[in-house]
Amino acid sequence: MSPEPATARLSFVTLAQFVEQLPPELTMLHDGGSGGSLLRWVEPSELEDPTPYLPEGEFLLTAGLPFLGKGGSAAKVDAYVQRLVDAKVAALGFGIRPYFDAVPEVLLDACRKHNLTLFEVPESVPFAAIGLEFSQLLETDNARVFRQLAETNRQLMRAVLSPRPEHELLAALVQRVPVWAVLVGADGRVRARAHNAGGSTGVEHSLLSPMLERLLSGSGPRVEMDGFEQPGSALVFGHPLRSTKDANLGALILGSDAPLTSAQNNVVQSAVGLLELLVRQRTSGSLAPSQLATAVLLHPDSLTSGSTKHVNGLKDLLAQSLSSTRSGQMRVVQGVRVDGAADDGPVRELLQWRRLFDTKLVEITEYGFAAITRLKVDDSLLADIEKLGWRLVIGEPTELLGLQAAYQRVGSLRSRVQQSGKSARVDEVTWSVAGLLGREAGTMLAERLLAPVLALEPERRDPLLAVLRGWLSENGSWDGSAKLLGLHRNSVRRQIGVLADLLDMDLNQAQVRAELWFALQYVDELVAGLPADGNGD
Repeated sequence: MSPEPATARLSFVTLAQFVEQLPPELTMLHDGGSGGSLLRWVEPSELEDPTPYLPEGEFLLTAGLPFLGKGGSAAKVDAYVQRLVDAKVAALGFGIRPYFDAVPEVLLDACRKHNLTLFEVPESVPFAAIGLEFSQLLETDNARVFRQLAETNRQLMRAVLSPRPEHELLAALVQRVPVWAVLVGADGRVRARAHNAGGSTGVEHSLLSPMLERLLSGSGPRVEMDGFEQPGSALVFGHPLRSTKDANLGALILGSDAPLTSAQNNVVQSAVGLLELLVRQRTSGSLAPSQLATAVLLHPDSLTSGSTKHVNGLKDLLAQSLSSTRSGQMRVVQGVRVDGAADDGPVRELLQWRRLFDTKLVEITEYGFAAITRLKVDDSLLADIEKLGWRLVIGEPTELLGLQAAYQRVGSLRSRVQQSGKSARVDEVTWSVAGLLGREAGTMLAERLLAPVLALEPERRDPLLAVLRGWLSENGSWDGSAKLLGLHRNSVRRQIGVLADLLDMDLNQAQVRAELWFALQYVDELVAGLPADGNGD
């Protein structure tokens, strides 16, 4: 027997499932073939006609009171069973005693005639026990259904955050519900379609035209229905997709050969809701970011050459994009992924940064992301983002006209953050070459430029480094450096010559002197980490 598909499990308890849980003392006297029917409830009744009070799919229990006296005639019993079948009762359970010692033969004949499933319930099994068994089974099944619905909703949400959300959402839907699905835009054209492997691919698009016309021309939430002879299309349902102002944005059309269960309909409704959100976001979401981006892209000089009214208009659009005010300050933030950061795909990351920084102005870049936010990005928010495996360069407060310069300052620190693995704030950085270079890059520079000197024993290394630092600080003046170091000028000249040979550099060149000066800013930390013999061995 093939495993039960996931879609079939999204339903209520069937009669066959319930029978498997019943005590073995119950005896099936006639199988009416209703084992696959959904069982709604178990209900004892001694009424002559209980059908007005019975929902479809009931397991009815009786001790036979309606069949006492004249009620036990063949005509009366036959009419009783006929009423149960017309009410779509799933099965009848006949309890032995106190009224009968065995199931009346006339009742068995009537059940065979009308094909109603009949059970004999012995005196040892109370009706209450059967009802309790069904309640427990239904509760267990409902819990399973709810777990599956929760997992299905998670799958639908993951689809929404994928690079192709509409296609992935339909694929997730048909995986959980036995339907084919077609997503149609407001223009009536197909945007996406999906179907189960081996299942029906749907009907010709032209056949759906009447339904689409009704869906795209009406108003308010509703479901349009139709049916076709093609496999998997006996029942076709159309769900309109609407904006918050009830404008037609498209439609979702589904096809199946059988009615959907309540749980399956819940999945469909979730998918419809998510599709509406996607379409609304694409077509009728906040207009400020798109207007702002269009103005800047088409008129890049408008910030500097535009009129005051035009610049104020851009400030208004920027404020709306940041949920801020026109006079509110903002920051540029760049994010760099480090080892251990999950790659959730561009769409999911974009939505994540928009949420965390409370802004619609975010772009995904080759190094990570860039954002404009009104938030201060305090230490708490920074810590949360670093836990995700990211490091930030956080700009200083600025206004509209200062955004470009702020972006450049933030970008100049990005390589430092990438090398150090530590976040940085523009307003906490010393804006000098040494400050921008950073400790990691600075020690690397010192290690490479001064390697021949650092390899010497400390008694030779340290005096040479001191002479080089003093000579460079005095701009190469022999007299000035000799006075600073307390040495004879010829001694300084001789040691500078030794350094030039060791380093194989022309110390008369300004660029060489500048690079050595920056390297010396970081050499003390390097020397402190060297072994006592002066080399790294």
